[in-house]
Amino acid sequence: MTKNYLILDILEKTARRRPEKNGVIDAWGSCTYRQLAGMSQRVGSGLLNWVDPGKPVGIFMEKGINALTAFFGSVYAGGCYVMLSPQLPAPRLAQMAHVLELKVVIADDQTWEKASEIFSGQKIFNINDLKAETENQKGLALIRKNMLDTDPLYIMFTSGSSGVPKGVAVSHRSVMDFIDTFTGLFHISASDVIGNQAPFDFDVSVKDIYSAVKTGAKLVIIPRRLFSNPSGLLDFICSHKVTTMIWAVSALCLVTTFHGLDYKIPETVDKIMFSGEVMPWKHLKSWMDHLPDTVFVNLYGPTEITCNCTYHVVERNRDYSRGLPIGRPFPNKGVFLLDEQNREIKEAGKVGEICVRGTDLALGYFNAHEATKKSFVQNPLNKAYPETIYRTGDLGCLDDFFDIYFCGRKDFQVKYMGHRIELEEIERAIHNVPGVSRCCCVFDEKKSRLYGFYTGTISKGELSVKLKEMLPAFMIPTSLKWVEGMPLTPNGKTDRKALASGII
Repeated sequence: MTKNYLILDILEKTARRRPEKNGVIDAWGSCTYRQLAGMSQRVGSGLLNWVDPGKPVGIFMEKGINALTAFFGSVYAGGCYVMLSPQLPAPRLAQMAHVLELKVVIADDQTWEKASEIFSGQKIFNINDLKAETENQKGLALIRKNMLDTDPLYIMFTSGSSGVPKGVAVSHRSVMDFIDTFTGLFHISASDVIGNQAPFDFDVSVKDIYSAVKTGAKLVIIPRRLFSNPSGLLDFICSHKVTTMIWAVSALCLVTTFHGLDYKIPETVDKIMFSGEVMPWKHLKSWMDHLPDTVFVNLYGPTEITCNCTYHVVERNRDYSRGLPIGRPFPNKGVFLLDEQNREIKEAGKVGEICVRGTDLALGYFNAHEATKKSFVQNPLNKAYPETIYRTGDLGCLDDFFDIYFCGRKDFQVKYMGHRIELEEIERAIHNVPGVSRCCCVFDEKKSRLYGFYTGTISKGELSVKLKEMLPAFMIPTSLKWVEGMPLTPNGKTDRKALASGII
């Protein structure tokens, strides 16, 4: 009996078990799992002579069925995929292509012209042409024979303190292990309808895509435009009878901020899982009050450990005045706290860095060996043999029941609008704008607001326009403030606390 160890194995298995099930729905149409597998194999056939083993293929289009076929097609051809969102500024996309040493990009009719401008040095394919290719089963089989579960499946970018974005490479094995645990733990099955909220370049979407492919559940890709229209969003969720929502906190808060649940309650939803940042209690309580029988789960984990490493199922009668814990480790994930002397913290209340070990760790940062060595390190608790752990840079503490609580960032990296960003990268971008002399970014975690302070001659309006050309929307400060001079600490560094004291 052949063991399923590649993502392609579970795609084909589901296509055989439920060939005619309407598996994926997007803004343009739908497809069965058999059609998804067939289209992906044709895409892979068209890429066979262009993709080097284990190397990335850039997917430059909106999320949808075409993007999924490009994902799987890239893997059939022996490579891995990286989502390049058309919403990102051209300079950042060019940076990402440089980090990846990208040779191949797949676009669609809507993004073709823009792709030709940004990725002029790459071979660009149109997804519709690739889907029209003839399947080369012999060629695909030859590639498949040499693939391992430790090969990269995808690369997903996070912010980098050097000013260069970091691409996290994640293997088939890590995703297979996590999704098998995730779907079993939360009872996701073929009867579920998963309502995808997250962009495909955000790792929350990994849970949507592969939970569906693993179990044969229906994946409904919710159009991006609906997330600025709460009533339309709820109409959509209700009409598609969504049962499972694995969403970023910010998206759930959008609905409650505009009192959307007073308009319509999505009564078919029985599982809501959230992550990305701290969930405000008043917003969670509103969802729980409107959906009294729904299970709510707080998830935690950076991209580098494959989606999530801890979870907490919310208890309706529990006192959460201390805050919502990020919970306990998923099965087969080791999560522990280290103090500044690299000793494990086991007592309640003491704060340490959250560290993770196990199969689900990413392979590292693509083409960034020094950054990889800094975060993926030998386990200081294990002197007997090589064992890599990931140091998250997040701080946490235990309670008396061994639940972990998130206690903020160890450095200047923050969670903002569901994304993990580094303040130094934003500061570097601001510094590069003509008319800016000095700058400093401060994050107000309680209010989830990002402030940018600067000195110079440029106006706030002009600076805002320039930043929109350089950075994704989630990296642009909520407020830009001109100051006459930067306050300094006794040792000559910018005094961030002094700046923060004027806003918090």
